[in-house]
Amino acid sequence: VQLVESGGGLVQPGGSLRLSCAASGFTSSSYVMSWYRRHPQAPGKERELVAAITSAGGSTNYADSVKGRFTISRDNAKNTVYLQMNSLKPEDTAVYYCNALPPPFPWGQGTQVTVSS
Repeated sequence: VQLVESGGGLVQPGGSLRLSCAASGFTSSSYVMSWYRRHPQAPGKERELVAAITSAGGSTNYADSVKGRFTISRDNAKNTVYLQMNSLKPEDTAVYYCNALPPPFPWGQGTQVTVSS
């Protein structure tokens, strides 16, 4: 099982990024998939659940802090989950990870998102 996150980078406040998570070794379409993040100020704390999407993509859920700005989606044919992030704020700076919900698989390396002017 492998989860590979990509798409992070440095962006100015108000900017956008699109993250991708490529899953292999399991059929992601059988799982509720989610994006999590860990802030740099909290390296030892649990990852924060950011967004989740049901197996067929019919239902999504978001943390209050990102609601209205982030959109989770999935392409089951590609075993890939996406996170479109708009109107980014400095407090969105974190390492972003994907996994199922609850997270049963080994964590990937994540992708760093830095929001700064």
